[in-house]
Amino acid sequence: MKYLLSLFAIVVLFSCQTQKVASKYSTIEYEAGACFGFCPIYKMTIQADRTAVLEAEHFNFSKGTSKDEFSKPREGTFKTTIKEADYNKLVASLDDLDVKSLQDKYGSRNVSDLPTSYLRIKFADGSAKNTEDYGKRGSEKLMNVYQIFEDLKQSQQWTKVK
Repeated sequence: MKYLLSLFAIVVLFSCQTQKVASKYSTIEYEAGACFGFCPIYKMTIQADRTAVLEAEHFNFSKGTSKDEFSKPREGTFKTTIKEADYNKLVASLDDLDVKSLQDKYGSRNVSDLPTSYLRIKFADGSAKNTEDYGKRGSEKLMNVYQIFEDLKQSQQWTKVK
């Protein structure tokens, strides 16, 4: 009986291990463009294995805001592996957003000083979805995804490579 109970315990333990599920997103890319103010300018690309590249231009890590920032060189290119919990949060937000149903373009160009964001998703099945959002106000769920990218710039350990 003792051996049977031990065997049962081992089987239960091994069956409870988490299994890696392949992401349906092969590449997630977000690009934040310039405005007539101090909007962060950058592009972040995240692969399915959670490796990420951040191409930071201006206003991403500086504390003060000054137009002199534009005369400085770009902030640099950085790499990291996104923490699993943060990646899962991003994927859950994208799933909730239903990426494939997004419009190709959001926003009105009647105001000329707003930033434009670009969300580019490549799916594991080979398909892709690109969305341009002038003013970054496409929908509440879309704005939530943008905020996750902003948070990732601060919450990850980025290593400068260029």
